[in-house]
Amino acid sequence: MYVYIKKNNYSEQLYNMKIIKGLLALLICCLQNGCMLMAQPQSSTVRQDWLRYLQQVAEPVMKNLAADELKQQMTVDLSPSIDNAAQRSKVAYLEAFGRTLSGIAPWLNAEGGSAKEIALRDQYRQWVLAAIAHAVDPKAKDYLVWEGGQPLVDASFFALGLVRAPWIWHHLKQETKDQVVAALLKTRNTVPGYNNWILFSGMIEAFFCKYDLPYDALRIEYGIREFSEHWYTGDGMFSDGMSFHQDYYNSFVIQPYLQTILDILQTKGKRYDAFRTKLDKINKRYAELQERNINMDGTYPITGRSIVYRGGAFHHLADMALRKKLPESLTPAQVRCALTAVIKKTTEAPSTFNAQGWLNIGVYGKQETIADAYITTGSLYLCSAILLPLGLPVDDPFWKDADEPWTAVKVWRGMKVSGDHALPL
Repeated sequence: MYVYIKKNNYSEQLYNMKIIKGLLALLICCLQNGCMLMAQPQSSTVRQDWLRYLQQVAEPVMKNLAADELKQQMTVDLSPSIDNAAQRSKVAYLEAFGRTLSGIAPWLNAEGGSAKEIALRDQYRQWVLAAIAHAVDPKAKDYLVWEGGQPLVDASFFALGLVRAPWIWHHLKQETKDQVVAALLKTRNTVPGYNNWILFSGMIEAFFCKYDLPYDALRIEYGIREFSEHWYTGDGMFSDGMSFHQDYYNSFVIQPYLQTILDILQTKGKRYDAFRTKLDKINKRYAELQERNINMDGTYPITGRSIVYRGGAFHHLADMALRKKLPESLTPAQVRCALTAVIKKTTEAPSTFNAQGWLNIGVYGKQETIADAYITTGSLYLCSAILLPLGLPVDDPFWKDADEPWTAVKVWRGMKVSGDHALPL
């Protein structure tokens, strides 16, 4: 757009300059007050944007592991302050695989969509079946490390992926199933830390429970009891062990893991029904807090450990959307728009991926110095957790409803917004 100005007419020049100033003022107002919703994809195309992000993240991992070439092809960068370079480098491949699988599993388990999406899902299903076969076969080049501290963490994400995608488990060959069980049993040799790690052991046992395999009920009970009886701090959040941490571990691990484990145990009896009711309220409150943490431009507070997991910081909010358990204060459409903004913000920097297509360490592009001492390239793939709602059908309100502003946009555009109150529990 431009405004034509006659050089020999001062009054018309002045008039046109007023128009230009007005347009500039309007543009500045839009930028300052959240009109970025205009740049959001319409609900009819946003799913395709999410699928493109899924491909960016997941294809290098799944395609190479399916070909038994992950260790050969994957770039492994380490935190500048890495605590054990040799061991961390070996585990990075399981990190990338387990975390990616846990995020895309609901989509793998789903059916339907456009012909293009169905074909894409079929391709990924075949890759994942082959990838698992190589990951647990001691004779394969890409046989992964299943024993030790960090392997316990990422074996649990692998188990979570299999829990979320029964289709995958039921289509594995029996030999591969037996090897999966053998690999996961190795994790019992590791004693978890007295914090969120007790849920890693619990998730692996919950996997055994779900698929009617022998499981250790005490390892599950231990995690549930500590969080239900000792570690709830109030207002929708748990401490991470004996101390509360202002980070995203309630989302990265604690609340999604607790809910998944309880869902599995519900099929075995009513032992945990009271805590299930309480956790539902806690989960809904924390979902509200997560949504309010997403700023107008998709940024969010950079606090605490593991911040380089990028969109994985909203694992819980994505999980609640997938479960259709969002609180009444949040509509599926506003959560979709908020999560889409996070995806766009955390991938728009040119250095998000390296030249070979692997994630770089950072939040906004490549920022190695922000990484904790345990971070490798593989760690970063928990960012796939934000993709959980892809497991919802295309005609679900999460996908089909028109765009809606989320809380930060409403506030900073001067719109009507409900007050925020702590959870009385």
